[in-house]
Amino acid sequence: MKVLITGVAGFIGSHLADRFIEEGFYVIGLDNFLTGSPDNIAHLFGNKNFRFIHYNVVNFIYIADDVDIVLHFACPASPVDYIKYPIQTMKVNSLGTLNTLGLAKVKKARYVFASTSEVYGDPQIHPQKEDYWGNVNPIGIRSVYDEAKRFSESMTMAYHREHDIDTRILRIFNTYGERMRLNDGRVIPNFVYQALKGEDITVYGDGNQTRSFCYISDLVEGIFRASVMEGLDGEVINLGNPEEIKILDLAKKIVDKTGSKANIKFCEKPEDDPVRRCPDISKAKELLNWEPKISLDKGLENTIHYFKQKIF
Repeated sequence: MKVLITGVAGFIGSHLADRFIEEGFYVIGLDNFLTGSPDNIAHLFGNKNFRFIHYNVVNFIYIADDVDIVLHFACPASPVDYIKYPIQTMKVNSLGTLNTLGLAKVKKARYVFASTSEVYGDPQIHPQKEDYWGNVNPIGIRSVYDEAKRFSESMTMAYHREHDIDTRILRIFNTYGERMRLNDGRVIPNFVYQALKGEDITVYGDGNQTRSFCYISDLVEGIFRASVMEGLDGEVINLGNPEEIKILDLAKKIVDKTGSKANIKFCEKPEDDPVRRCPDISKAKELLNWEPKISLDKGLENTIHYFKQKIF
């Protein structure tokens, strides 16, 4: 079987390519390296089951091959990136979604869309279930990502209803692990980098806001199951780790695990930064028989080891 993965050189996309190839799939990967890195897929060049196409998916996509599954994972995913590239972020989640859905329609392929917990905004319901509509500022600085993903979800469901495409929408919560960029801007690479360099750990707000963190191998397992299982047409599924931790406690944990002498510095809380974010994964447990297995301690140890090799 053949799968097409957009954003294949990204953090999640590259791990997905590895997993599908391991499972015997032929992977066609697209990326324009806006935020992805050739380093993430360098080990796949020369693999007979991998073909890379340097391409921007906001343009019309033509693939001669048959394609069985389309996974649309192209998008700047950290606040630093989508605030730096606001128009590109909105284009990849409008034109890019339109083009990949069109490809799925032509190829009669299954379609898997990488949505995000950001569609819930600053949630007023906790933990967040898939039937929660969210609390999003449509014109705030984060709206270029939040609303673009919400629009993509709407377009995905329109194609499902109008053209009977087998679609799956995956709302991905905070994920971390190897192949994240040092300057990614998300909290774990920020804290690990600062701790390893002995710089101040920058905690925004008072640090009492909570997040839940899913290790990359757990997330990939969930995505893979949601992509290959039958009978999930039109489903929307949360994927993340339901274990909450305060950001301040996360900072202290990373300082401890790195053996750093870094101090914690409190900074102004960014606009529209959610106070709490945690998935209800009951649906993933029921439909996919999936839940995270890797503890935060183990995942952080793996991630710290990876960043040490990058820095030193």
